[in-house]
Amino acid sequence: MRNKRKIFISSTIIILILAIFIGCAIYVNDYYRYTPDTEATNLELTYLDDDTIVFEAKNSKVGLIFYPGGKVEYKSYIPLMKELSENGITCLLVDMPFNLAVLDINRAEGLQEKYPNIDNWYIGGHSLGGSMAASYLSNNLDDYEGLILLGSYSTVDFSNTDLDVLSIYGSQDLVMNKEKYNEYKNNIDDDLKEVVIDGGNHAYYGMYGNQKGDGDASITNREQIELTTEYIINFIK
Repeated sequence: MRNKRKIFISSTIIILILAIFIGCAIYVNDYYRYTPDTEATNLELTYLDDDTIVFEAKNSKVGLIFYPGGKVEYKSYIPLMKELSENGITCLLVDMPFNLAVLDINRAEGLQEKYPNIDNWYIGGHSLGGSMAASYLSNNLDDYEGLILLGSYSTVDFSNTDLDVLSIYGSQDLVMNKEKYNEYKNNIDDDLKEVVIDGGNHAYYGMYGNQKGDGDASITNREQIELTTEYIINFIK
């Protein structure tokens, strides 16, 4: 009887472990994939390593390290990074383990050292990526001029710092928790520059299609990327 009980317990544990493993596998493989438009196809990409794409601007003195949104393929932000680099900003677009920035908050570590020509660095990201970029920044304030948040917010309190912060979100964004956004806005205080993209939604900073639960944008994906580029350029200048 005791042996049967042990066999039953062991079998139950094995089944639970398998169920957890299968559930995790399904979760991490269910993500938004890069779906470029005709303007973004056939680009020649430069890789710093296996999981960092570099968009180096000629004679640039400004750099941006960008964290992708949660469960979004990092290549989805290629069009935005390309637009920014064409306007003088060297961009480093980093991949994240299982497309979740929370699994590698310190992903920016050591990247600045590879570009000694850059005088002023910014860090930012989309959604979860923006929040994790803010968390990393809190321990590296002396290395950055500012923080850029796209459809995101900082849970870290920067109100007693001189950090410049740009927050952009779309009027049709139904994914970002607006209640928490307003709550955590006090973490930035007077240094926050806030921009609302009229007709923009949560997903259109990248090119990965529609996001579950998001609002319907009244502008195109390309238009939102171009507007975002303009606001970031004006913020940095």
